[in-house]
Amino acid sequence: MTLAVALFAPVVLHAQSLNFEGVTGVYVNPLAYTAASPANGFALPDVAWHFLNGGKVLGNFDTISVTEGAFKRLEFGYTRSMHTTGSDPALSSLWSGGFNILHAKYEIVPENAGEHNWLPAISGGFINRSQVDNVGGVINSIATTNADLYVVASKTVTQIKGLPFIVSGGVKSTNASLWGLAGNASSWGPAGFGTIAFVFKGPAGGNIILASEIAQQRPHPDGLLTASIPTTVDYAVRLVPLKGKKLNVDLGIAQIAGNIAPGVNLQARHQLVAAVAYGFGK
Repeated sequence: MTLAVALFAPVVLHAQSLNFEGVTGVYVNPLAYTAASPANGFALPDVAWHFLNGGKVLGNFDTISVTEGAFKRLEFGYTRSMHTTGSDPALSSLWSGGFNILHAKYEIVPENAGEHNWLPAISGGFINRSQVDNVGGVINSIATTNADLYVVASKTVTQIKGLPFIVSGGVKSTNASLWGLAGNASSWGPAGFGTIAFVFKGPAGGNIILASEIAQQRPHPDGLLTASIPTTVDYAVRLVPLKGKKLNVDLGIAQIAGNIAPGVNLQARHQLVAAVAYGFGK
């Protein structure tokens, strides 16, 4: 590991946090890094609350997450997704309630393994969502299950003095529509995702992270086969206000979906996202 990477490692470590589904990431995409833990055991958990203002049609979504790191390269956790019904008389009834999320991720290749400073961290993981009663579930009067199987690579770049940044990308096989927020997709298939995040020094020894994510979606929700869900893009600011503490506060804007079919407008193109997360593990 180079001196530059060693110097910025604590900054990047504390810049990491749980995403909307409880996985170590930014707001929606996973990173290849895992929750901090010792090499020979389990760490104290990371916890997080996330909020998405889905708008008049979708309503609001909250998630509460608990994620455990173990053996330096493994994480697993549980997230409860909760929903507040929207006010659109024609469409909001398609979103019925919350659901459960279980996830796990394993770091297959550590970053800079074998003293190869160009080598990204590479991880694989799964996300399983159960008791999903949105869109197709409502239409068919059945609670459904969907899942992601993914591989992701992430690299912390330190060559620009004073401005480390993280670049990450991956692909998943999924039968979820909008991470289950729009129920199941009509079929399993691939979807790519990517993240970039720049780390700046903040006041009082803290940090400010500016990030953007892009995530392909399976195009057709089950039960609405004429609809087409666009790629999601978000822009976020992550504040790490306390030096040496894994407290993160996120604010951002997510571009979710507008007109997805004739006469079907989800009115969710510029939506507020927010989060607070804290890591008890070192």
